[in-house]
This record gives sequence, structure tokens and C-alpha cells, in this order.
Amino acid sequence: MSLDLSRATLYHLGQFPPAGLDYARLMPGLLAATDALARYDQMLSGMHNSELFLAPLRGQEAVISSRMEGTISTLDEILQLEAEFGEDDEGAATEYRHDVIETILYRRALNSAQHTLQQGQPLSESLVKSIHRQLLSFGRGASKSPGVYKREQNYIGERGSRRVSFVPIAPEHLGPGMEALFRLMEDASVPLLLRTALAHAEFEALHPFEDGNGRVGRMLITLMLWQGGAIAAPHFYISRYFEEYKDDYLTLLRQVSAEGDWESWCLFFLAAIENQAIRNLEVAQDIRDFYEEMKVRFAEVLSSKYAVAALDYLFTSPVFSNSRFTRQAGIPPQTAARFTRVLLQEGLLQTVREASGRRSAMYRFEPLMQRVRV
Repeated sequence: MSLDLSRATLYHLGQFPPAGLDYARLMPGLLAATDALARYDQMLSGMHNSELFLAPLRGQEAVISSRMEGTISTLDEILQLEAEFGEDDEGAATEYRHDVIETILYRRALNSAQHTLQQGQPLSESLVKSIHRQLLSFGRGASKSPGVYKREQNYIGERGSRRVSFVPIAPEHLGPGMEALFRLMEDASVPLLLRTALAHAEFEALHPFEDGNGRVGRMLITLMLWQGGAIAAPHFYISRYFEEYKDDYLTLLRQVSAEGDWESWCLFFLAAIENQAIRNLEVAQDIRDFYEEMKVRFAEVLSSKYAVAALDYLFTSPVFSNSRFTRQAGIPPQTAARFTRVLLQEGLLQTVREASGRRSAMYRFEPLMQRVRV
């Protein structure tokens, strides 16, 4: 059965970057988004160890961004898989759903990209291909040409439907299209947040890969904001807002090609930055306050100089196997074993899985998980 292209919007060939933007219309949103993002970043920069409070946000981003593409997993599932297998993809594949594995791969790809930029490499086409290669390195995505630009025309439409809503750029025009995109990404004459808005819309319209474009495109938002200096560390995630307003998100992206309406898309994007920055700030503050509360509680119930080390481990690994806790928390094994018993008795830990044979018991730091589940 052939595709239904009767209502499809076609890619805006030859119309990127936009010839002119109405800065007077965009400036209020730009200033509000810039201010909100700066307040979020300032709060994180003032934290002694912001990693403790950001690890849960990264998990949320992986779950939500993957969910926007129809990949359904939970934060509990991906943390349990990581606690069980670490980097052992083959072992994970035998026991966990493909959706969970794909979400894990999203987390790894984003972490790997951040590490690459920290080493001084530029945000380039080769890095984007590397992100895609890792994102689709295992499971269902492995058959979708990981790290390779599309060779055949792709289409966007409702899952399971033959009706096409958007036709991305044709493969023969993709090379020049990607070059134009990266020129815009490096154009310092355009304010960074607007540059990021334009780049995200263009990447989604180019749809350069056979699969995984949405997830890569959302990763690029964080990486551009970080590389451009809007945030001091690569810890800003926007997928929750896009998911909540998914219909608007998709409609405005289509209007860029259908009507050349870049301003409406940019205004939506700036509102997303502002609102998500405010929400992320609230979540991080809540987690920080909870950490301070738990620091007192752990000191009381554990009565040990290792109490803070145990707490720090649970914040970065709220689902964990007992064997890894005793090996990795920097606590003597006998002390770690006592900590586990005490925390279970106090109701701070819940048992995910009892020990069985060679398999270690697995536990969950439920008070933290209640704050970060999506």
C-alpha cells in the first residue's frame, strides 16, 4: 500500500537560514528565557556537588525524550538495569525489554557526547554521527544504519498510519543542508538561544538519519547551550516541556516549512527554555533540601564517619545491588553490609530483589525515587 502524501508538508528547500527575524517580537521571550536559564545555572554553580542533584534529572530526560518517540520505559527500570549489568549489553538484552535498553543507550550517548566536548572537540557532524552510532548501537536500532546519514527518502507521520505529515529533505540535498546547519550553529551574530531554536527546528526538518532523529535533536539543545556558555555544565533538559505540549511542538515545527513562520517556533522554544529552567530549578532545590535532611538522618541512624559516603552513593545510584554498594561506595565491606540492614529497618531502603544464588540482593532508595519518578 502506497503512502498518502496528499496533506504532507515539504521541507523548505533553499530557505534556511531564515532571511530575517523580527527581533522586536522575539526580544521579550529571549530576555525571559535568558534570565530563567541564568538563575538555574547560578544555583547549580553554587552547589558543592551538583552531580548529586543532577543524576536524577538525567534519568528523567532519557525516559521522557525516548517516550516522545514511542519508547516506553520507567526510571525504575533503567536504574535497575544499570545496577544489574552496567556496561554488559549482552546480558541486559536477555532480561530487559528493548524499550528499556534504548533508553539506557540514550543516557550513554548523551554522557559520551558531553565527555567528548569536555576533551575540547567541537560540536560537529562527526560528533553528531557518533551520538547516533551509540544511540542505535544495540537492540532494535542496530538495523537502522547507526552513524550513517540516510540514503533513501524518509517520511514523518503517525505511527501505524500510511498518512505522511512531513517530507524531510531529500538525501541528495542533505550534505549542503547539514553544512548550512552547522554554519548557523557557529554564527555568533545570532543570540545563542535563538541559534539553538533555529538549529533544533532545522535538524528535525532535515531528519538526517533513518531513525533516532528526535532524540539526537533534543540532545543537541543541551550541547549547544553548554558549548555556547549559557550553562556552566551540560545539565539542562527540555524534553518534559516538549512532551507536555507535543501537539504545539509538532505544529509549529511544521509551520516553519509550510509558512516560513520561524518566529512562532522561536517564541515557543524560548517559552520552553524559560518554563523548563524554572521547573528544573525547583526540582534541583527540592532534591538539595532533601539531601540536607537525609544527611542528618543518616548520621543519626548509621552513627558512622561513613554516613555521608553512603548517602552520596544512594543519591547517584538510588537503585543498586548490594555487591556494588560494598565495592564502590568507599566504605569497608562489613560497614556497608551493616548500613544496608539498618537502612532497611528504618524504611529508607526497599528491597527490589532478594539475594538468590550468585545474584546479589538489589535495593531502592525509595524516598528519593518518589521525588524523581516521571
